[in-house]
Amino acid sequence: LIGFMKVRSEKVQGNADCRTANLPSWLSQDGDDAFFVLVHAQPGAKRDRVAGEFNGRLKIALAAPPVDGKANAHLAKFLSKLLGVPKSAVTLVSGETMRDKRLRVASVSAGDLMEKLAAQL
Repeated sequence: LIGFMKVRSEKVQGNADCRTANLPSWLSQDGDDAFFVLVHAQPGAKRDRVAGEFNGRLKIALAAPPVDGKANAHLAKFLSKLLGVPKSAVTLVSGETMRDKRLRVASVSAGDLMEKLAAQL
């Protein structure tokens, strides 16, 4: 998986129009500097981490419990810190009460996004 993400990252970094780049199934572009990320969340884990891919989604383990939206807030905070974007740049689009979620991440390039996620694997 790490090799897969590095290859994808190299293809995307040199491409001015990322819509033509081959992105993983869990990542799609929304405008010039925003992306939709499909996530399979695993709340209640021992630590926060990117755990690979699961059913065409990026699997992320979260130390927060799945109670009262704490895991959703924790997921947004984890991704914003990991990607180096403001917390307001990560928004939950769908999947508020489910493990499968769709998030929108703004203010990041495809190359940076792929590189920072690949570093976690």
